[in-house]
Amino acid sequence: MPKASELKKGFAIESNGKTLLIKDIEVTTPGGRGGAKIYKLRCTDLSTGSRVDERYKSDDVLETVDMNKRGISFSYIDGDEYIFMDNEDYSQFTFKQGDIEDELLFITEDIQGLHAVLVNGNPVAIELPASVELVIEETDPSIKGASASARTKPAHFATGLVVQVPEYIATGDRVVINTTEKKYMSRA
Repeated sequence: MPKASELKKGFAIESNGKTLLIKDIEVTTPGGRGGAKIYKLRCTDLSTGSRVDERYKSDDVLETVDMNKRGISFSYIDGDEYIFMDNEDYSQFTFKQGDIEDELLFITEDIQGLHAVLVNGNPVAIELPASVELVIEETDPSIKGASASARTKPAHFATGLVVQVPEYIATGDRVVINTTEKKYMSRA
């Protein structure tokens, strides 16, 4: 059983009789001496789908739920549902658009390395690869002679994602984006 300080985004925990999937973690350090860090978890209740916020001190011990991951591929969209196919047995996993809104910013038809997170055999989340390659749909014109450490400009992608990129990057360039920090890494 891990401490609150050892939890990561995407873990499933048991709290007050509910099974919660961690969507985001915010760490705060209270003022004063000897104050333990406080971990504010933004979670989704897997039974109802509602949003739940939990707070724990760094040394609180929590009970995690057994999870497993399956490699998946994006298949198609049906209304507000996104259908993914298991890479091994070709079964389908369906996710509502609202449940995977953050992940959809990085998902294209040719994305590789996606995983479905399963709790008790039911798909509850999508795990993205550490980085993805995306083509810039629109950005300001590139400036000739701009250095790599120069100013940045916003770049828009077909998925709706907006990321700051160096000035020498142009529309149509293929770039590598870090999925956890939503930041530009390099040209592809």
